[in-house]
Order: sequence, then structure tokens, then C-alpha cells
Amino acid sequence: MELQLSEAESRVLGSLLEKEFSTPEYYPLSLNALVNACNQKSNREPVVSYGEQEVLDAIEGLRQKKLLFQSNAARVPKYEETFLAAHNFIGSEASILAELMLRGPQTPAELRARTERMHTFTPEDFTKTLGKLESYGYIMLLERQPGRKEPRYAHMLAGSAATTASQAESGQAAPAATSPLQEKIDRLERELAELKQAFIDFKRQFD
Repeated sequence: MELQLSEAESRVLGSLLEKEFSTPEYYPLSLNALVNACNQKSNREPVVSYGEQEVLDAIEGLRQKKLLFQSNAARVPKYEETFLAAHNFIGSEASILAELMLRGPQTPAELRARTERMHTFTPEDFTKTLGKLESYGYIMLLERQPGRKEPRYAHMLAGSAATTASQAESGQAAPAATSPLQEKIDRLERELAELKQAFIDFKRQFD
């Protein structure tokens, strides 16, 4: 894929997309709000601690790639993404990409549960959207890792994600195994995501 983002650019863009769809009343974002969005501890993996200059550098990188617009109409500059318009994305596609940029590779069940705050999918629409993003090379289904029940999707917009996906595709050695405690936490998190989505599907039958 021609478009390649740094890790900081990916986090900034993912944060803008998330806030645009989950809290539109506070969007576009000031620099302070964007720094806080990048560094928040919930719905982020890994959790980072960017300073203003790191975020400003990422903003400049995104602006040079024509993926971000800075408005100076208010007392402080506000930032909004232009990624969707530039690549003809719609909200459903954006929610999946944002989630992958913010939390890394995830199973389909995890993705669908976690994107609920940005976009409500039917099972058919979710599968269709995944397929469309994959066909255009924006996401990739990684090979199932040992100890995991399901394979995970990764976005292909940043070098680190692209490297991980390429290693899985070519059969190269996977990164060092996680600790048993972390594996248990990951398993419980996946099961919780699956239960959450099952409840959402059940509730939707009576809406």
C-alpha cells in the first residue's frame, strides 16, 4: 500500500476518527484534547504518553499527506481528519480502521463489540465491511497464533502493523510468547467481547 503512517500518525488519526464518530459534539479537537485522546488509558493498546511536540509532529506528517486539516477560526487551532474524504470511506469502514489503529490486531468478535460506540453493524454488514477493507488492502487477516482460538485482523496503514502482517503471512517466526497471565487476560477479554456482542444481537431482535 502506498499510504504508510508512523505509529504516532496512526494514533493521532485513529483518535480523530474515534472522536468524530463517538463524541461529535466535541469535534474537531484542540491540540490539548488531541493529546489527551492519544494518551487515554481506555480503548488504547498500547497506552502511550505523547507530549505536545510528538503530537504536533504527527499532525504535520498527516497534513503533508493531506489527511488532516487545521482550522484557525476559533481562539485555538482545531484539527479534523480528511482521511475519509480523501479515500472515499464511510462511517462503518472508518470505525473498523480507527479501532485497529487504536488497539492493534483484533478478532472479528472483538472488533464488532468495540466499534459499537462508533457504528452499529448488522452481522451481514460487518462481514461485508471487513471483506471490502481487506480487498482494498487496508486490513489483513493474520494467521492464527498459537494459543488463540481465532485469527486477528490488523490494519495496513502503519509500518509496525504491516510488518506484523507480513511476518504472519510469510510464516516467519512470531514475536516472543506472552506470559500465561497476559494470555489469560486476553482470553477473558475476547470472551467478554463475544458475550457483549451476543447480548447486543439478542437485544436487537426486540427493538
